[in-house]
Amino acid sequence: MQADNASTIDDSLRKEKRAQDEDDVDATVRGGSPTGVKDIEDAVFGAIGEDGPNYRNLGWTGACIVMIKVQVGLGVLSIPATLHTLGIVPGVILMLVICAMNTWSDWVVGAFKRRHPEVYSVADVGYMFGGAIGREVMGAIYWIFMVAVVGSSLLSISIALNAMSMHATCTAVFVAVALVITFIFASIQTLDKIAWLTWCAVFGLVAALLVVTIGVGIQDRPADAPATGPWDKDLQIFGRPSFLAAMSAVAQLVTAFAGAPAFFSIAAEMRDVRLFTRSLYCAQTFMISLYLAIGITVYYYSGQYVASPALGSAGVLLKRVAYGIALPALIVTAVIYAHLPAKWMFVRALQGTADLTKNTVKHWVYWLGSVFIVVIVAYIIASAVPVFSGLLGVIGFMWFYDHWEERRTNKTWKYRALVAWNVFQIVAGSLIMVAGTWGSVIEIRDAYNANGGTKPFACDDNSNSVPSS
Repeated sequence: MQADNASTIDDSLRKEKRAQDEDDVDATVRGGSPTGVKDIEDAVFGAIGEDGPNYRNLGWTGACIVMIKVQVGLGVLSIPATLHTLGIVPGVILMLVICAMNTWSDWVVGAFKRRHPEVYSVADVGYMFGGAIGREVMGAIYWIFMVAVVGSSLLSISIALNAMSMHATCTAVFVAVALVITFIFASIQTLDKIAWLTWCAVFGLVAALLVVTIGVGIQDRPADAPATGPWDKDLQIFGRPSFLAAMSAVAQLVTAFAGAPAFFSIAAEMRDVRLFTRSLYCAQTFMISLYLAIGITVYYYSGQYVASPALGSAGVLLKRVAYGIALPALIVTAVIYAHLPAKWMFVRALQGTADLTKNTVKHWVYWLGSVFIVVIVAYIIASAVPVFSGLLGVIGFMWFYDHWEERRTNKTWKYRALVAWNVFQIVAGSLIMVAGTWGSVIEIRDAYNANGGTKPFACDDNSNSVPSS
């Protein structure tokens, strides 16, 4: 009888603990800490209170939409052209493989953040691997990549403005306008507030893609096909690209999923990092479905005459309409990628001080100064966009960092399969980083040498060409 009573009490305690855990998660998602008090102590930001920005207020749905937006940008618009280069069968297979690799990498980011709450960016991972030198090297790579994406986004915004206005003014003016808009919105202090902009951006980009997809489906032929007479789509089931062309195409696919550098910071601002995986799976499911649907459909109807970016495949009028709808999405891409490296600089400069989380004069000077530096440097290096697929290899090392001690005790097939998979991540990431960057540099050189190639600070109409990102 006593045993039965003890068992009943234990069951009741377990249920009560489980209910309390669920209540904690629900309270955290609604806002604030499980106790309902806003004052919390964070391993990255320190004391967060009422008299400053709340850097831990991003819910799982907000995190999901930010994850989508840091990946879904102009990358998706290059997928139809990539399928023509690689062939539709190898292209789709590679897309699925790269999606799987990046989803695993992003999952490791979330798991690593839960194990090491002090991590804010990949620079902190570099510190764990290589001390102060590792932090500076990885921090520099991270910052350059993020700022270069901002530069590419500024050009993308100028392309949209040129397309909509039929090149109403000098392209350099449009780039400067893009810079000012990006600075204003990137200065918003926390990701949970930027997430509201991101909802509109994602829906706008999807709507623009649907306009183009429907347009190429109902038209007799794509805009770049011969105006009259027969025309050949030249659909490539299995492409025959050169090595450099193939690696450049693979690098473009990687770029379409290349949000992992931002995922550390997204996890750092979530109210409950335990919900990171939920956000990730929702985001990746949406993305791969969108990529496959848009990429295959646009390529099927356009064939060899597909434009890159794909918004130009349905003709001048629909291109103007599509760019108008997609413009907020292009702006938000620049905003997020400017916000995150600025936030990294800001945290690095003020971490451990009260000014990090309080609205003091020093706080605002450092914050606005960090955003200003990012957008100015992005403007200067607007067309220099590196490939950061080497992060796949870094994340492979992250998994080994947390699980290498299990090699002597864990003999299961699952552990051995994960070891093999992460070795593959390291090798593949390194190969794509080197060969893909090489191919992209060759393409940038050829674009500059060709008529109409996009050039920074130029007045020429760039709406018929595209930055390499």
